[in-house]
Amino acid sequence: MIQYISKPFKWFFKLEAASGLVLLFAAIIALLVSNSQFNQIYTYVLNSYFLLGFENFGIKLSILHWINDVLMAIFFFLVSLEIKREFIQGELSNPKQAMLPIIAAVGGMLVPALIYVGINYKDPVTLNGWAIPSATDIAFSLGVLSLLGKRVPVSLKVFLTALAIIDDLGAIIIIAFFYSGQVQFIYLLLMLACIILLLLFNKFNIRNFIPYLIVGLFLWEFTHQSGIHATISGVLLALTIPHKDNEKTHSRSLLIKLEHAISPYVAFGIMPIFAFANAGVSLEGITFGSLLNPVPLGILCGLFFGKQIGVFLFSYFSIKLKFAAMPNNANWITLYGVGILTGIGFTMSLFVGNLAFENATNHMDGVKIGVLLGSLLSTIFGYMLIFLNSKK
Repeated sequence: MIQYISKPFKWFFKLEAASGLVLLFAAIIALLVSNSQFNQIYTYVLNSYFLLGFENFGIKLSILHWINDVLMAIFFFLVSLEIKREFIQGELSNPKQAMLPIIAAVGGMLVPALIYVGINYKDPVTLNGWAIPSATDIAFSLGVLSLLGKRVPVSLKVFLTALAIIDDLGAIIIIAFFYSGQVQFIYLLLMLACIILLLLFNKFNIRNFIPYLIVGLFLWEFTHQSGIHATISGVLLALTIPHKDNEKTHSRSLLIKLEHAISPYVAFGIMPIFAFANAGVSLEGITFGSLLNPVPLGILCGLFFGKQIGVFLFSYFSIKLKFAAMPNNANWITLYGVGILTGIGFTMSLFVGNLAFENATNHMDGVKIGVLLGSLLSTIFGYMLIFLNSKK
């Protein structure tokens, strides 16, 4: 499947794998704090408002919204830079090479959503969370895979990385079309004006990021006011960043420079902060019966069963029908193990959950329980299956 592994991929994998362990630590701390005497302080701080600017000229959001709307816009900016690079010159630039992770990602988004819908179809409110188990946490899943070291062929690491990137692309599309509010036409026009200006910067290959950043800040504000979720502004900005090397100075493209510059801050700063702010859930009063409520049950079954079934079946039939090829040095069991690991939804599933139940926050504890349990089971069973069926 993979004949050549690029340096950007190796660097990307090492970074994402290490940050997965930091994410785990942040989630554990959040759970401990939420179930201690500090829970009220934790909740109070997250719901406290912070004003950037002046009373009549500035942005006032709760700390939680600063994290979920502003910091996550930077996260989606980085993800979109990675997606753009992969499609231009990376592992997804070759259609035949990209076919397996693309098909597998479709299965990994479709089957979990159908399982969730099957469990929640009677309640239109909880049904809105159908996309929650469709997400994969790229950092966490790669972090688990990295713990297996040389037991896992590089081709499977590439497969999981490409699949998770495509999965993120699917999440971006879902957020844009299904989890945005009532659209304000005037702000859409202002967004369009910003995008046209950014495209002109790209056209003339402006390699200084400052002009993009200034217009990008306005784009975020207009997107936030338009009714479309503010994180989409990060996606739109990333798609306009030029990816052309400067042949005269032999310098790398602005896209590559930005990706390398902000990746550590996103991996070891923004994502752990997001995990700490969103993974906290009080376990007081939770019983086995509460796990059978439609929301946590749908998410749990979607992540743990839906992901592995969808990814493996779609991969199996695409390989058997010769639409795609089996990754080098892999077998059906290790491929299935990687399919289980895609059920680690964690930060992405929590993010989609916040959007799905923005107006029904009473379901958020169920979302967190379902996501954490589904991700935990996927981690344990995926790791053990690959560990027991691979060679050092």
